[in-house]
Amino acid sequence: MAMSGGTGLQEKRRGAMRVLSHVPAAEIGVLMAELSLPPHQDLRAPESGLVMVRGRIGGDGAPFNLGEATVSRAAVRLQGGQVGFGYVLGRDGDKARLVALCDALLQSPDHAAVIETKVVAPLRAQMQADHDRSAAEAAATRVDFYTMVRGEG
Repeated sequence: MAMSGGTGLQEKRRGAMRVLSHVPAAEIGVLMAELSLPPHQDLRAPESGLVMVRGRIGGDGAPFNLGEATVSRAAVRLQGGQVGFGYVLGRDGDKARLVALCDALLQSPDHAAVIETKVVAPLRAQMQADHDRSAAEAAATRVDFYTMVRGEG
């Protein structure tokens, strides 16, 4: 199946996944419950497992195994053939399934705009507001240090 939109679609999906991965499943679920969802099926039921996290020292050193992280994943197929994938940190299979469903819907010409405006955009705005509030709280406690020079020389 060829995807229409090419790079633009990939960027839209990437941006949506960035937002969806940072919000709780309950918030996604509330927004999704308000929508009329098309028929879909689980290709991969939500499951949890471990992945190896790799790192590099200094950014250009040899890679090394940092440790393991728990990840949940799911895959969903819409009746129209679009397949969505959801991978999230932790043991939250419901969130992985919701993310996969959103991913599939974003690829559907009939549902992409609705998911973007009714789910992703409100969550993005909420994330930005939370970030701005945290930044303002941090800025309010900022202390400016300066050096006082005594005498000349």
